[in-house]
Amino acid sequence: MKITLQRRYKNAMVDSSRQKQLEMFLGMRLVKHLPSIPVQPLHVLSRPGGFFLKPVPNMSESSSDGSSLLSIKRKDITWLCPQAADVMELFIYLSEPCHVCQLLLTISHGADDLTSPSTVDVRTGRHIEDLKLVVEGASIPRCANGTNILIPLPGPISSEDMAVTGAGARLYEKDTSSLSLLYDFEELEGQLDFLTRVVSVTFYPAGSVRIPMTLGQIEVLGISLPWKGMFTCERTGGRLAEIARKTKEDDIPSSSCSDMNPFAAKSLQTETVSRPVQQKDPFPSNLIDLLTGEVSPSDPLTQPAVECIASGGNDMLDFLDQAVVEHSGSETAPGVSVPQDKSPRESASHLYLNCLKSVVGPNMGKKLEFVEAMKLEIERLRLNLSAAERDRALLSIGIDPATINPNSSQDELYIARLCRIANALAVLGQASLEDKIIASIGLGKLENNVIDFWNITGIGEGCDGGICQVRAEVKKSSVGSSNKSLGGESGSVFLCFQCMKKACKTCCAGKGALLLSKSYSRDTANGGGSLADVSATSIGSDHYMCKKCCSQILEALIVDYVRVLVSSRRSGRVDKAGREALNEVFGSNITNHLAVRGQPSPNQEDFSFLRQILGQEESLAEFPYASFLHKVETGTDSAPFLSLLNPLNLASSNSYWKAPPSSNSVEAVIILNSLSDVNSVILLVSPCGYSDADAPTVQIWASNDIYREARTLMGKWDVQSFVRSSPELYGPEKPGREGRAPRHINFAFKKPIRCRIIWVTLRLPGVGSSSVSLDRNINLLSLDENPFAAIPRRASFGATIESEPCLHAKRILVSGNTVSNKTLASLQSVDSMSVKNWLDRPPRLKRFLIPLEAERPMNNDLVLELYLQPGSPLAAGFRLDAFNAIKPRVTHSPSSDVVDIWDPMSIIMEDRHVSPAVLYIQVSVLQDQYKMVTLAEYRLPEARVGTQMYFDFPKQVQARRLSFKLLGDVAAFVDDPAETDDLSGKASPFAAGLSLASRIKLYYYADPYEVGKWASLSSV
Repeated sequence: MKITLQRRYKNAMVDSSRQKQLEMFLGMRLVKHLPSIPVQPLHVLSRPGGFFLKPVPNMSESSSDGSSLLSIKRKDITWLCPQAADVMELFIYLSEPCHVCQLLLTISHGADDLTSPSTVDVRTGRHIEDLKLVVEGASIPRCANGTNILIPLPGPISSEDMAVTGAGARLYEKDTSSLSLLYDFEELEGQLDFLTRVVSVTFYPAGSVRIPMTLGQIEVLGISLPWKGMFTCERTGGRLAEIARKTKEDDIPSSSCSDMNPFAAKSLQTETVSRPVQQKDPFPSNLIDLLTGEVSPSDPLTQPAVECIASGGNDMLDFLDQAVVEHSGSETAPGVSVPQDKSPRESASHLYLNCLKSVVGPNMGKKLEFVEAMKLEIERLRLNLSAAERDRALLSIGIDPATINPNSSQDELYIARLCRIANALAVLGQASLEDKIIASIGLGKLENNVIDFWNITGIGEGCDGGICQVRAEVKKSSVGSSNKSLGGESGSVFLCFQCMKKACKTCCAGKGALLLSKSYSRDTANGGGSLADVSATSIGSDHYMCKKCCSQILEALIVDYVRVLVSSRRSGRVDKAGREALNEVFGSNITNHLAVRGQPSPNQEDFSFLRQILGQEESLAEFPYASFLHKVETGTDSAPFLSLLNPLNLASSNSYWKAPPSSNSVEAVIILNSLSDVNSVILLVSPCGYSDADAPTVQIWASNDIYREARTLMGKWDVQSFVRSSPELYGPEKPGREGRAPRHINFAFKKPIRCRIIWVTLRLPGVGSSSVSLDRNINLLSLDENPFAAIPRRASFGATIESEPCLHAKRILVSGNTVSNKTLASLQSVDSMSVKNWLDRPPRLKRFLIPLEAERPMNNDLVLELYLQPGSPLAAGFRLDAFNAIKPRVTHSPSSDVVDIWDPMSIIMEDRHVSPAVLYIQVSVLQDQYKMVTLAEYRLPEARVGTQMYFDFPKQVQARRLSFKLLGDVAAFVDDPAETDDLSGKASPFAAGLSLASRIKLYYYADPYEVGKWASLSSV
């Protein structure tokens, strides 16, 4: 019995494989066991409502417009482009607005794979006229038929930012020592836009190949806001509700050199917090009370407000974020000058330079150490400065940003070991947070800590002495810090459990150091070199460690803290983009749609109104599925133009759209939800009503593509005639219309038309265009009145000034019936027999392996040199087997504002999609005089592990040596964390799955009948 119990205990607690099975069964430690699993998976937004704005040309005589390229039912489709086409540009309209993240292509060809395109350009935008380039010249390798390749898409990046950060020059680096192992020092921040609707994909054939291109299925993946849930009030909380209630004041950067910690928490006792008070606007705007929802005027006080905050000490995240918080007052810290006449961005850059001068001196003669460079980056991230803004500030005073890059301030072995420790700390931090959450439901004992997870001191902060016996960080100066440092906090004295010395809060290491040291020491005691899993509840609240006892771990804490701040900045960019998207749709009514709780469904009265207007027909143009193709000018005090397509239940009683007074005509090109049979267009009248001066002339067309020549005129109507026949349309809406449908005008077609695009043109009436009716009784002999005088009416009810009429409307409805999927399936054309015969033609040339004399991997296997034998044939390209590496979702310890990383309501967009990691491979050839010349550079797509990808050179080369160098975001890829916990410092700092050793093969093209039977056996 004893032996049986011992074996059972060993299997459950010691055996790593059994422990992994148990944790995965319970849903624990998913960050460690399933590091790349997404919480917010991407959606394929190119189907089913997506379509091509222009017909895709085809070599066959079929009438298909190319919609089968976007259909999930035709995975095996092979689209044969015209032979004379040198380029194929496709305009895809997405089914929902989103932020585009990836492009998924299915390689499709016949017997010859040379018909596949070689490169692709991608442009994205809200409207077709404002497309921006996101990817240029992305390589499409030759692959087997049916292979899926994934191309990551960043947001549009400013060319100025690329020039300042040197992003274009990173592909020409002579060595890999400058790769950012710790974090991306020169991170390029692409624009995030959740209202992207149009994607332009341009395919290019190989330069030397003049044969028709073949295309396969095209899928666009992205992140879409939960529009449907917002319209039906199913998802009103979560992250969206938080960012909707944010104001612009929340984005103002704070003083970086102060001791304000965004991840600091409350102490266990009552504390005094002095909050900074900034200069108030002389006309302050109203603020929203987040608890009551009421609007209250802003506080006009200009003196610092002192507030007592009592902490109960029962927060389940206390182990991460409990610390003493003390914000500086409104006065500027000594040595830091903030210009009053600069914008927030310029002020933040000025503060950053002041922090730099406080470290290196006014003459900029001191070289930064590693810790100083990392703390300077912490100050930059606290100021919410991007890498490009930091580089501009440094270049303005003549400093090269590369001189303060922490990734290159130490030797490679030290940086690699530090990176592995920080990666292990991230996994331990997530596991500890998970244990803390489990303990909060009664499975363990909650413990509170005064020291937070990192406890990183800022520039100018340090120990003031007193009863502290450690003196790990002596306070050198007070530049940029408050008058009272953390070390001088009365009563904050802790006992180090290793050296048994008294330490102040500044000299104590964060709880992460204690967690990592215990984990590593436990495994070292067992004779291993990997990290053991330590529960957060096993670390008592009375255990502390001073910074002198963990000097090696301390720098790993700083690295992890910088990664947390980088992630926090990315989340802030996502929140800002989400708030901008909501403002474009809802306008000033954004909080009314997201902050309302307890409303299970939209108002049923609105649905009854919709039934009264539409009858038995459907509403075919409702956001988010419908939108506008072109941008339309909008007045300053108007509702957003997208509000014209919002569902009727979101209609506000007073808001409506109106054009600027200078616009006499407006053209709205409406993309319908799907292919439909349209019967009429309905215009909901604005609350102000129409008058003789602003009653527009309406002209409507219908089409299936964006060519104006192909559209069909459906009719032209004068709203003035509707106003005369229905007096209720004139002027503001009169009271007593409760329970009745909103005022509207129905522009009915003579017969239904099947279309996808509706063109609506609104035009103001010209001067003198008002007609006079001679049918009414006119007394020509009367002297009391002028029979030809116009009826005294206001010029325009929608304009701010009576003499300036403007176009205005409340909603635009399109009524009809959606075409069923069965009807669409019947419209799909079948490839003709001639096209199939053309695809089945055998290739004239085949690839054959070039034998090598030797190959030499270098620089952690990221560089591979191939030595060719004398007399080798001309090299035409190389074969690369897809890498075996993953992009982890979690790269740092949890921040204090994240409760559960697996909660999809708390995450809108993951960090790895905000700044996607991209790999490049650079090919160089040895020419005369032993000089390596760059032959080509390829932007590598993602594919299934082991997929054989063939890349052709721009031209065939004759050389004795070829060099292949892997560049880009190499540090963003990792192996399985369960297999890479070695901290000995001997392993490669990069993922083993990215090794180029034995992964590249050279080939040449030849006719199989000419090379002979033996050479044909060496085909690649």
